[in-house]
Amino acid sequence: MRTLDGVVRPYAWGSRTAIASLRGMPTPSPHPEAELWFGAHPAAPAHCVDGAAGEDLLTVIDADPAGQLGAHCSDRFDHRLPFLLKVLAAEEPLSLQAHPTKEQARAGFARENAAGIPVDAPHRNYRDDNHKPELVVALSEFDALAGFRDPSVTVDLLRDLQVPELDSYLGLLAGQPDSHGLRALFTTWLTLPDSILRSVVPAVLEGAIAYLNSGERRFALELQTVLELGEAYPMDPGVLTVLLLNRLRLSPGEGLFLGAGNLHAYLRGTAVEVMANSDNVLRGGLTPKHMDVPELLAVLDFSPSAVTDLLPTVHTVGPERIYSTPAPEFRLSRIELDGTGTHRPSSVSLDAPGPQILTVISGTIEVRGHGTEYVSVTPGRSLWLADSDPDVVVRAASSSAVFFRAIVPAS
Repeated sequence: MRTLDGVVRPYAWGSRTAIASLRGMPTPSPHPEAELWFGAHPAAPAHCVDGAAGEDLLTVIDADPAGQLGAHCSDRFDHRLPFLLKVLAAEEPLSLQAHPTKEQARAGFARENAAGIPVDAPHRNYRDDNHKPELVVALSEFDALAGFRDPSVTVDLLRDLQVPELDSYLGLLAGQPDSHGLRALFTTWLTLPDSILRSVVPAVLEGAIAYLNSGERRFALELQTVLELGEAYPMDPGVLTVLLLNRLRLSPGEGLFLGAGNLHAYLRGTAVEVMANSDNVLRGGLTPKHMDVPELLAVLDFSPSAVTDLLPTVHTVGPERIYSTPAPEFRLSRIELDGTGTHRPSSVSLDAPGPQILTVISGTIEVRGHGTEYVSVTPGRSLWLADSDPDVVVRAASSSAVFFRAIVPAS
């Protein structure tokens, strides 16, 4: 067992309060804090609090991959921890983006290597050869855009806007309300010249204002989002393409799973996120960063999806709420303990082959393996459990405690 300090990633869209508060640090923080990484990603491996000076989780795993990960996990995932666990805190919207399949990532990574593009080049699409399925579980109210909405509903939205500048584009989808119509309209909007964007985007924003002032409610959340994004990213074609996406609002404890090809953007809120260990992102707007439109179109899945299609399967075992997804790299669960034992158990036994990371969100937990003393873990820290560690008992060392558990599911 090793106690881990996460690494703060100070992206501009982050919060000055959420992660600092979790870690018990002064608020507001000097800079936006967007993500707190607990994992062995080479870019920012978690620090081992109780190890040698400067020791991190990547070093620990590299020194003994079979002992830390288990022989099966180590062999299956090339001697690397296959997931990255984070706390994410978005104060401003992230870019529209999608992630490739594993086959697309391998081909793209090899192609860009052969072309001699440096891995850290700003115009690089594939920084590794892996896919990036991801799951977020909300800690606060969490807003997101994800997946293409039912085209017939989008046709209703565009008609309700009553924007003449959209009429020709509306016909593309109304005449073909399926994945092909979505592809045609999305591609058209994403590649509009600036001269047309300068008239269409303001017209859409004016239509959104008129709709909201009318008192209509069916698409109020979607159009409020369009207004906010239009103010933050004027003349960005992404302001138009978000009209095609599902608008979600997760309550604390609810999850969202995003597989390959799903166009999405996190808008606001705090969540725990777990993903396959990859940094491959194809951007589709709402960003000044590099966009490769042909590659994005090759990766995107234009199949319409209902909001329910994006939610993980959830089941409960004792105090553990398990979020199941098709991803072979990770399984995430939320565990809440009651230190008094009045409303729920005060302790839980955790046993599973392979590696585990326990991340404390509130309260304090104490963890003990057979023949070992209790290790205390406070909010904003994690505990690494290697495959070679004994099974453990976790108990609440405060009136209540909430922590998340990431493991590699059995194949």
